[in-house]
Amino acid sequence: MVKMSLEPVQVMSGQVAELKVAPSSNGDSAGSWEGKREFDKDHLGLTAKPKPPKPENAVTVAVSSRVLFRTEREQKVFEQQGVEEYLRYQIEHENEPFAPGPAFPFVKALETVNARLRELYPQSEELFDIVLVTYNHAHVGIRLINTINHHNLFIERFCMTGGSSPIGYLKAWQTNLYLSADANKVREALTEGIAAATMFMPEKMTEVSESQLRVAFDGDAVLFSDESERIFKAHGLDKFFEHEKENEDRLLDHGPLKGFLEALGKLQKKFYAKGQRLDCPIRTYLVTARSAASSGIRALKTLRAWGLEIDEALFLAGAPKGPMLEKIRPHIYFDDQMFHIEGAAEMGTIAAHVPYGIAQKHNSKHNTSAGK
Repeated sequence: MVKMSLEPVQVMSGQVAELKVAPSSNGDSAGSWEGKREFDKDHLGLTAKPKPPKPENAVTVAVSSRVLFRTEREQKVFEQQGVEEYLRYQIEHENEPFAPGPAFPFVKALETVNARLRELYPQSEELFDIVLVTYNHAHVGIRLINTINHHNLFIERFCMTGGSSPIGYLKAWQTNLYLSADANKVREALTEGIAAATMFMPEKMTEVSESQLRVAFDGDAVLFSDESERIFKAHGLDKFFEHEKENEDRLLDHGPLKGFLEALGKLQKKFYAKGQRLDCPIRTYLVTARSAASSGIRALKTLRAWGLEIDEALFLAGAPKGPMLEKIRPHIYFDDQMFHIEGAAEMGTIAAHVPYGIAQKHNSKHNTSAGK
C-alpha cells in the first residue's frame, strides 16, 4: 500500500479534488461576499427557519470547525505566528467563506434527512441537530457564521471554547456523535462514553448521494467491543475462529459506535412507519473483515438481539475494504484501524478513525485483521 500522510484533515497525498460548492477562500478560487449574489429570503429573515430540536429529543452530531471546513491555511498562521496574529488574520478575512471539509457532505446529508422527516412529522423534534464545536475565540465566530450562511447550512448551535476542552459541553448537549481533527480530544470523548472519531481528508473525493445518508461501520471495536480482536492479536487466526465458534450464541459487548447506529435506526423506523422502507433516506452498512461462515454469525446474532437492523452486511474474509467502500460511497466510514482508513481514503472514501481497543497498539504496524 502506498504510504500516505495521515495528519487529520490534511490531504493524504496530492491535492484534494474540488467539491462542487460555491467559491471560497480555501478552495481553488477566492471567494468573497463582495461579488456574491444577494442572499435568499431565509438569510434576510423574511421566511421562518425551523427551530432546532431540544437536545433530549434530537440525535446530536457535534462537528469541529476543522472537519466541517478547510482551515489548513489558518492553522498554519496559528502554528507559525501565534494566536494574536491568527485572530487578526481571521478578522481580516471574515467575509471570505471557508471551503467545505471532510464532514461537509455528511452534514448536508443529515440536513436532507431532516427535511424529509419534517415533511412526514411536522411537529416532531426527533431530528438530527448539528452543533459546531471549535476551540476558536468568539471573534472568529463571525467568519464561521458567514461561512454557514454562504453554504446554506442550518446550524444554529455553536460552542466556541476559546482554547478550552469541549468535552464537558458535549455531555451537556447529550451528544450522540463527535467528529474532530484532534485525536486527543476524540480519545477523551470516548473515555467519557461519547461516540467519537477523528476525520481525515482523502486524496480524492468520491461523489456521494445527495438524497440518501449512507453510513458504514466496521464491526469489532466500533459497533462491538474488542473482545474478539484481543483473541486474534494474542493467539492468531485459528484460535480466533475457535473462540467465535464456541461463543456464537453469546452476545458481543457493545462498542463505542453502537449508540449512534441505534440512533440512526430509530430515525429509519419513522420512515418505515410511513411505508417508506424502500425509499428511506438513511442506509447503514456493516463492512467487516470477518468471514461470514466462520465468524459472521455471532456478529449478526448480536445485532439482532440488540434490535438493530443493518441494511447491508459485507463479510470480506480479510479482503481489502477500499474497493467495497468505493461501490457503497458512504458519507462516512468508521474503523478502528489506520490500515483500513488508508485503504478507504485511497479509493476516495471519507473515513473516520475510532481510536478504541487493542488495535491501537498495532496500528503503527498496519496489520490486517481477520477478526475485524
